[in-house]
Amino acid sequence: MILTDTHTHLYSEEFQHDSDAAIQRAIQAGVNRLFVPSIDASYTQKMYALEAKYPDNVFLMMGLHPTYVKDNYQEELAHVEEQLAKRKFAAVGEIGIDLYWDKTHLKEQQYAFRHQIQLAKKYELPINIHCRDAFDEIFEVLESEKGEGLYGIFHCFTGNFEQAQKAISYGMKLGIGGVATFKNGKIDQFLNEIDLKHIVLETDSPYLAPVPYRGKRNESSYTVLVAEKLASIYGVSVADIAAVTTKNSKAIFGF
Repeated sequence: MILTDTHTHLYSEEFQHDSDAAIQRAIQAGVNRLFVPSIDASYTQKMYALEAKYPDNVFLMMGLHPTYVKDNYQEELAHVEEQLAKRKFAAVGEIGIDLYWDKTHLKEQQYAFRHQIQLAKKYELPINIHCRDAFDEIFEVLESEKGEGLYGIFHCFTGNFEQAQKAISYGMKLGIGGVATFKNGKIDQFLNEIDLKHIVLETDSPYLAPVPYRGKRNESSYTVLVAEKLASIYGVSVADIAAVTTKNSKAIFGF
């Protein structure tokens, strides 16, 4: 059984003392495809080091995270462009709009999101979307960029059924993680109305650990717990969830 974690921050400070052990636990659990999103330029070298150590398991994205869109965003976007021109990445991400923490850079976030979508089209790559308290703003940009060349993953999807359908209409798979196991997560109430062909698994580790680890550090091995929850929601086996969601991830990333 092969499971794919389509979103894991394995280079984050939370893993600085035991990233190797965490990766080994993931591989032993069958989670041997680990897709790592970018945050900003300060993490790039850590990402490359991780990939060099685990070339068969770790696959990198490149992008500027919306909460890191600050006054120096043009400099950060130049770094993203520079890296994309140098080598192949799995996706442009994570990119998007986040209005939960700070709304002062909304215009810059919108510009950065649109600009990076255009870079993804240029390099024929999928995008990985971060959306928090910003569905309307995200959909507005996607509407203006829709069409051939726009596809990817709506990471950590926590919207309602209508928003799920809208995201799918723009060529997005829904990234489902620990929130599906939360009592107040709500997405478990309608997920079975969405065809499994639109779903990929993720952890967003070290954040949003699934039950029974909620509130603790998340890690990629817990992808199995998300798969078990989806197996219960869809009424199929964990092996079926693993097979379909990994196939879906390959359709997006191209491998």
